[in-house]
Amino acid sequence: MAENSNSKLAVLIDADNAQASICSELLGEISKFGVANVKRAYGDWTTNNLKSWKEHLHKHAIQPIQQFSYTQGKNSTDSSLIIDAMDLLHEGKMDGFCLISSDSDFTRLANRIREEGLFVYGFGEKKTPEPFVSACDKFVYTEVLRKIERQNTSDESNNPELKNIILDAVNIVAKDDGWSSLSVVGGYIIKNIPSFDPRNYGYDKLGKLIKSLNYLDVDERRFGDGSSNVHIYVKAKNPS
Repeated sequence: MAENSNSKLAVLIDADNAQASICSELLGEISKFGVANVKRAYGDWTTNNLKSWKEHLHKHAIQPIQQFSYTQGKNSTDSSLIIDAMDLLHEGKMDGFCLISSDSDFTRLANRIREEGLFVYGFGEKKTPEPFVSACDKFVYTEVLRKIERQNTSDESNNPELKNIILDAVNIVAKDDGWSSLSVVGGYIIKNIPSFDPRNYGYDKLGKLIKSLNYLDVDERRFGDGSSNVHIYVKAKNPS
């Protein structure tokens, strides 16, 4: 699903398992993917645990869904969110879902929505279990949404995990001359690693991250189509 589209999204927040302090940044991130037609937050609003959410509910027109905790130790909020999600899914009016939680209990829900051909965007902390992350088409770690004083400009070349991700993608999508379009590389990575985000490495754009890596050659090209846009191509450097 392209960014800045008019896709209709259902934003379903597990308020018991999400942070109210980044609500504005969260909704700003979601606006890249579409329009939040449905915004609901689930929890037991009679308790003091969700007190921090209340000002954000009014400010962002998020509908609070009350779910009493009938039995101690049982999460009724999850069940309520899942039931609503399935109702919205079967109504057929949504183009995608945004599930905000760090709880693995929503893994099956994400898979079920994707089985219907709809996009699933997940948002949660880095502690989110891998099964839920992998079940989403795109997963954003909420830590990257926090405002920072300055952008990291360090060289990530010594990060072995990142190096494997980047080089695998470049080599797989490369043409016969070894060069790959950065947009194709990025698309391949996201399809295979939903949680990949250049902000996890301190850069707001993939192009800036790529330019910091000493094991890649980068070529910025302009084509004779009257466009002023620069197209970035990358190639793995030959080992010296």
